[in-house]
Amino acid sequence: MQTDGLDEIQRRLGYRFRRSSLLIEALTHKSYLNEAKETGELDNERLEFLGDAVLDLVVSEYILSAFPDAAEGELSKLRARLVSEKTLARVAGRIGLGELLRLGRGETKTHGHNKPSILADALEAVFAGVYLDGGFDAAAASVKAAFSEELASCDRSLLARGDFKTDLQEVCQREFEMLPRYRTIRETGPDHEKLFEVEILIRGERYGVGVGKSKKEAEQVAAKHALEKLREVKTG
Repeated sequence: MQTDGLDEIQRRLGYRFRRSSLLIEALTHKSYLNEAKETGELDNERLEFLGDAVLDLVVSEYILSAFPDAAEGELSKLRARLVSEKTLARVAGRIGLGELLRLGRGETKTHGHNKPSILADALEAVFAGVYLDGGFDAAAASVKAAFSEELASCDRSLLARGDFKTDLQEVCQREFEMLPRYRTIRETGPDHEKLFEVEILIRGERYGVGVGKSKKEAEQVAAKHALEKLREVKTG
């Protein structure tokens, strides 16, 4: 791993790690450790879990302040756009994250350093690393630095493009006073070509199933199917 590359990422994040091991962990895909001899290292999945929450909180705080007159539904949709896999992958590419990812041979051969799901997960892991290393203020500053272009251009025009998960959440809250539950029912294929199958349960009943190259993509497909089924039930 190139030290100068790590320096550049930290410069673009506006944060220098005191514990560089956290940054290395954030850049380590599970396929790398699957092929490596026992090293005692960790992959970035646990950090990604935390980073997802950190990113949501930072973005929520930002748009709440930026749009003081926006309704909760609008805020949810704006946040969904800003933290979507597509946006995260674009930001990760812009700060040069892909070229520094530690990937297994299979992922490397299939250009894993350019895969949106891998880039998005690694970026979330990096923000978690900043949070653990320097606290919430440092994490918030690094998110805003990395997302500077997206935040500067953030406006309500983002709502013109649908987000099926957010739409389904609003329908369920309004019609059933509860949230839909997503459950991963199957993962198939090797690490570099994995497919996820996710189902949506509403009041214990399956309303939709989706397949995608990431859990987030599969959830969006499942939510689209659930919305279609709900419309059929309502009009039927």
